[in-house]
Order: sequence, then structure tokens, then C-alpha cells
Amino acid sequence: MISIIISSANSTLLKNVSQNVAETIGVPYEIIATDNSGGQQGICTVYNKGLLKAKYDIVCFMHEDIFIKTNDWGKKILNSFEKNPDLGLLGVIGSAYKPMTPSGWGGLGSDSYYYNLIQHNKYSDEPTTHLYRNPNNEKLTQVACVDGVWLCTTRKIAREFMFDEINFTGFHVYDLDFSLSVGQKYKVAVTYDVLIEHFSEGKFDQKWMMDTLKLHEKWNSILPVNCESLSHEQVVHSEKATFKYFLKRLASLNLPLSHAFKMLRFNNRYLRLDTKLFFKLQYYIVMRYLNLKKI
Repeated sequence: MISIIISSANSTLLKNVSQNVAETIGVPYEIIATDNSGGQQGICTVYNKGLLKAKYDIVCFMHEDIFIKTNDWGKKILNSFEKNPDLGLLGVIGSAYKPMTPSGWGGLGSDSYYYNLIQHNKYSDEPTTHLYRNPNNEKLTQVACVDGVWLCTTRKIAREFMFDEINFTGFHVYDLDFSLSVGQKYKVAVTYDVLIEHFSEGKFDQKWMMDTLKLHEKWNSILPVNCESLSHEQVVHSEKATFKYFLKRLASLNLPLSHAFKMLRFNNRYLRLDTKLFFKLQYYIVMRYLNLKKI
């Protein structure tokens, strides 16, 4: 009933997660795993190839460094899609506001994150945390984007949209791009019925930033996506906070501020949204540039 598609970089992790799935899913399933230990294929290509092999109506794209702690989670997923015919994509962590400003699956300055995930940190000393936010005590919360650690959809919907292996050839932003694609026609949501333990966090390097810039150029005409019904003032506040962090990220990655100028000029939606915001963001770029010149 569920086809699970995995891009594998580690045979031990694949073996462990396969056993975990067998013990917890509770419904008939198949695992379509591709050995991608050399990183020879981008994740979009791996997922698309796996999708074409899938025999079940529900497909789940997931990382191999996870442990699913919920028993019979497969039944819960099937039930979610059966009861919600407009549901297109499920995840366990996401944001109801996806900014115009280059960012991850959400921005700063607004309470738009929703999640149920136990997160370990492989690349830092941050403690393991159970991330949980469900202020309205819902089964599902509609969001703009979900994280790619675990993505569930129908085979029909996945084949309708496919992953963009032309623009995104690596291992970044595939989840955001897929979320935005599916979200044009169906609902994207975070589920609280499935608890997953994830043993590593994302790596936000230069490749991630360049793919993020490409993502925002691709979806320029529809961003921001505001499933949270944030007010105009809240949107402006979030874009300001996210843009400041975007500039900081560019500097930390030794990338030129010209990327910020290009994004601001290219995306005249800033100007249409709020004239003061547009000029304020230009001011932030100039001040960041002047500060860097002093170093």
C-alpha cells in the first residue's frame, strides 16, 4: 500500500531504517532504495526513477538516517489521504509562511513553524530536541513547505509534478520546490500523527545558498506563500527579519552581496508589497556592504 523511496549513502543506515519500517509501518509496503553513496546522482533524479518503479498508490520519500517511533504509521498516513481528498503532500516539519526572501522552508519573525520531530545535531554541540508546535491541537496543519526528511504523497500526484532534476541537480531545496509545486493544486500539511527521530541536521553551505537563490527565482511570481493569514504588518516584519539573516548568511559563506541586490531588483514583488520595505532592504544591503569594507 506504501512505496518507500530512499536515496542511500550508507548501507548500514539503510539496513537499520528498513528494519525500523518493517517493525512499525503496519501495512503492505515496498522499499525502493538506490545506492547513491558516491553522490553520483542528484536526489531529484533518484526520487523520479524510484517513483516510476513504485507499485503502490501512496509513496513516501525519506532520509535513511531516521527512526520512526510511531507504530502503525502507515495506517495513519493512508487514513489522512482517504479523509482529506484535497491533501497533496504530508511532512512532519514545515512552515505556513514561505517568504520572498531566500530562506529555508520558513522565515524569521513570525510564529509560522509547525512540527513534530526529534532532532539530533551531527554538526554542532546543540542538544537533541523534541520539536513540537501544534497550537491549535490539529491532526493536520496546512503549510507552504515541508522539510524533505520525510515526504508522503500519492503516486498520482507525485507523477503529476515530479521532482525538478533539471534545475536542482544536487541535494538541496528539492523538498521546497516539490512543496511549492504540489501546493499550486493541493494542500501541503504537517501531520502530528507520526513521530520521527532524525539523526542529523541540514548543511547550509554555498551549494545550498546557490540552489536557494535559484529556487526563489523560479517561484518569484508566487512568493510569498501565506497559509498563516499573516497580516500585512506581520509579512513586512518577517521579510525584514529574514532578509537581514539572508545578508548575514551570504557574508558567512563568503558570497558577494551582489546576490542580494540581484534578488531585490529581480523581485519587484517587494516593491509592490510595500514601497518602504523595498527601500529598507536596499538600506540593509548598503549598510552590510559598508560594514564589510571596514573589516
